[in-house]
Amino acid sequence: MKIFTHTQIQELDKYTITNEPIKSIDLMERSARAITQAITQRWMSDVPVVVFAGPGNNGGDALAVARMLAEQEYQVQTYLFNISGRLSADCAENKDRLVSKRGNSLFTEVTQEFDPPRLEKGMLVIDGLFGSGLNKPLAGGFASLVKYINASSAMVVSIDVPSGLMTEDNTYNVRANIIRADLTLTLQQKKLSFLFAENQQFIGELEVLDIRLSKEGMDKMEAQYTCTEEADIREMLRPRNAFAHKGQMGHALIIGGSYGMAGAAVLATKACMRSGAGKVTVHTPKRNAQILQTTVPEAILHMDREETLFSEAVATEDFSALGIGPGLGTAEQTGIAMISQVRRAQCPVVMDADALNILAARHAWMQQLPKGIILTPHPKELERMEGQCIDSYERLTKARQLAEKLQGYVILKGHYTAICMPDGHVAFNTTGNAGMATAGSGDVLTGMITGLLARGYQQREACILGVYLHGLAGDLAARELGEESLIASDIIQYLPKAFLKVKK
Repeated sequence: MKIFTHTQIQELDKYTITNEPIKSIDLMERSARAITQAITQRWMSDVPVVVFAGPGNNGGDALAVARMLAEQEYQVQTYLFNISGRLSADCAENKDRLVSKRGNSLFTEVTQEFDPPRLEKGMLVIDGLFGSGLNKPLAGGFASLVKYINASSAMVVSIDVPSGLMTEDNTYNVRANIIRADLTLTLQQKKLSFLFAENQQFIGELEVLDIRLSKEGMDKMEAQYTCTEEADIREMLRPRNAFAHKGQMGHALIIGGSYGMAGAAVLATKACMRSGAGKVTVHTPKRNAQILQTTVPEAILHMDREETLFSEAVATEDFSALGIGPGLGTAEQTGIAMISQVRRAQCPVVMDADALNILAARHAWMQQLPKGIILTPHPKELERMEGQCIDSYERLTKARQLAEKLQGYVILKGHYTAICMPDGHVAFNTTGNAGMATAGSGDVLTGMITGLLARGYQQREACILGVYLHGLAGDLAARELGEESLIASDIIQYLPKAFLKVKK
């Protein structure tokens, strides 16, 4: 699914109006019907409704919704803010329609002074002040109104976007001046800013309403951002040849597990095997030998010459993919061995955890990373490498720029994990849950992507598949075990069910 910018959404509206064809006022009416239906499915007509409408098309939507609710016997108070004396054409038309057919609706047009209505528990506020076109923080009277609404006990429904929130970059926004909606009814698709953790407090529950914008227009329009869906995964999955043998399924190498951190290597190795690799070799310090042999008997054990740490790069000619970093440690000797290993690798490489921490401490080594490298940082690991960030948008921008600079892949982990690609494209993942916020979950992901690479998937496919299936396995585990009790090994346990689900 594509995620369009505000500018692209405007272009798509125009394309729909021209090619359907449909008048803009009728497209607004279609949107308002969808919004009204979503509201009436949740609230009965005995709930008092207060509508706040701005002077643009978002306000036009709100006025149309007010009219439709009044026609269904809802008690509606509507306030249209026309401070500048300029309404958009469709907003003006919907003002006239509401005034002429308002029924149970009370209408006030605010041009100067505003005496706000009493907002109480049990009332419903519909926020139609500002939509996706906003490009600067709210100030003055509108900021005061937002604070007044937020301070009330009324339920708040925002149309398309909570007023004050911008659809992409909110780095320098004034967060106190953004509506905190209980429900956001967004039109046609999620907005980019909805995918960032710090904005969830404003969005509340999110419902996406299909207003039937032109499918042809959406198909033609390029999008820098997409959300991965199950259909995308199903298309990528490769069937196994009935006559395949383990030598054709790839040989993966996992390097990790300093003394005391053997568990990270265990998780990565098990996940690698569960992801379809024909063979997996794990290179680890000598003291981890018994642990690895016992917990992952299917893996081939390759011991480092040192007792407690990774000390020397190994040949990779016989391997199809390399995953390095889980539990690796950051000792000086390990750091030198790590960059030597990555530099000499003759197969695709996944770097995670301590491998990234080593890079962060020796930033110049970034220049030695091979093209096609896959880095899997969580937000703090990315900031150690690229500097502190004010918010998620800035962090995403830095991750995307890093992927382009390295001509590799940066998987920025989070609720909507962002896979940043060498060409600037970003694919957001749609699976996963809060129960996966547990130690070892990232080690499992590293092993999975390494296994998929060994299996023969290209980097782009392995990243998207790995992240999606990782989250799906976590969702299946949480469904049976609950989020609170989820641990990383549960993700591995439910990985076979994740594969089966997407193959159906």
